[in-house]
Amino acid sequence: MRTYRQIKGLPVFELGTAAAIGSITDLSISQNSQVTGFLMDGKGFFQRDRFIPLEAVHSIGNDGVFVTSREALKPAALVKQNLFLETHKPLYNKAVYNSSGDKLGLLNDVYFSAELGTIEAYELTDGFFADLSEGKKRVHPSDGNFTVSKDAIVMNAITE
Repeated sequence: MRTYRQIKGLPVFELGTAAAIGSITDLSISQNSQVTGFLMDGKGFFQRDRFIPLEAVHSIGNDGVFVTSREALKPAALVKQNLFLETHKPLYNKAVYNSSGDKLGLLNDVYFSAELGTIEAYELTDGFFADLSEGKKRVHPSDGNFTVSKDAIVMNAITE
């Protein structure tokens, strides 16, 4: 199980050539708690952001991400309707509520299975001082679905 913070900024390499082609800048999430891929900034002056579908990821290590080929990458403009943790329609620091109306905290990170693309847990914060005294909370999606608006995220979750 990995967190988004562990892979943010990792270099991305093409498997066949070992060429560095960019670095991870964001995580894409579907409405049913699945990781759909990663956003990558292009390496070089004229390179644009690219989307790495999860199917194109060969492996994720501690020091880099390998993709099967450059041809499997998509232009980022084609997936801007997706939910992302920090960029286009950001989920980061958005208030999270359960379906009973209780505020659980602010979304801080995502724990996911790199092999399956499933989200195992969401890390929530109540702010700097609360994190120091109580620590950050983890909630596990109970049914996988969540609703996102510009103001909040609502999910059925089990708190650790």
